[in-house]
Amino acid sequence: MARTGVSLARIPNYGSFQTVNPFGDIFDFQRGVNRLLAETFGAREGEEATLSAWSPKADVYEDENSYVIKAELPEISRDNVKVSLDKNVLSINGERRFENEEKRDQYHRIERSYGQFCRSFSLPPNVNVEAIAAEFKDGVLKLTLPKKEEAKPKQIEVAIK
Repeated sequence: MARTGVSLARIPNYGSFQTVNPFGDIFDFQRGVNRLLAETFGAREGEEATLSAWSPKADVYEDENSYVIKAELPEISRDNVKVSLDKNVLSINGERRFENEEKRDQYHRIERSYGQFCRSFSLPPNVNVEAIAAEFKDGVLKLTLPKKEEAKPKQIEVAIK
């Protein structure tokens, strides 16, 4: 019988560009305890209303001129998102609210997370913090972090004699 499955490729380290999540271990522990209790007492995963802190997914990549962070923030108003920079740590804070305006008496499942969120990223020293740009479109927050001029690679032509 053939084995089937998904193979995951290792994502390369981005040097000093690191994700900081001060409450990550606490939330992981809480999710583990909740899962253990749910399995023990019969509740199936995803049936509880998730009105606690959550963390939006983000992609971080680099090109020749800048770093880019794309964070998924579906169904969140741009008024409910705040981007701040403090001591070379870029933070994205906000809240996705559970809308009770729709009168649906019989929810069968509530699997999406609601509530406040925070994502923080330690920036490498070569980011020009004065020129950071943000764009919010179709539920995706795109932050462009330009590199300082001295950090950009330069090509030198070598003459062969």
